[in-house]
Amino acid sequence: MTEAPAHVFPVRVYYEDTDAAGIVYYANYLKFAERARTEWLREKGVGQRALSEDEGVAFAVRRVSVEYLSPARLDDRLEVHTRIVAMRGASLDGEQEVRRDGQTLARLSLTLACVARSGRPARLPETVRRAVGLVSPQFHKNNDKRTKREVHG
Repeated sequence: MTEAPAHVFPVRVYYEDTDAAGIVYYANYLKFAERARTEWLREKGVGQRALSEDEGVAFAVRRVSVEYLSPARLDDRLEVHTRIVAMRGASLDGEQEVRRDGQTLARLSLTLACVARSGRPARLPETVRRAVGLVSPQFHKNNDKRTKREVHG
């Protein structure tokens, strides 16, 4: 992962997260990662409900790749480290790592698509762009000018 600061979300492994051998079932890493992304956004002041109700958009996972390196087990204390590494008009690229005591257990690479209620791609709302913080102030200035031209003809 890159060197930018990551959001860290704690997770405890419960019985429901494991298979018969007491090892975390592979699909549950995706659930841990989803929770971490939701809490990252919430800490940035962007709630999923508000995005849907106020902006008319939501995030959908467009692509995810997971590399499983070592198993997590029942009762482990884990951390999910989340970073957004790129932003485009209607999507975010992210990297996440699930760690136990500093050891990376799973590494995820993903693309989140911003979609309208219709299911079609939608531009990332300004609230999300500012929260992510990967864009220079000049981008916001240029983006604001373009939006004004589109609105005013």
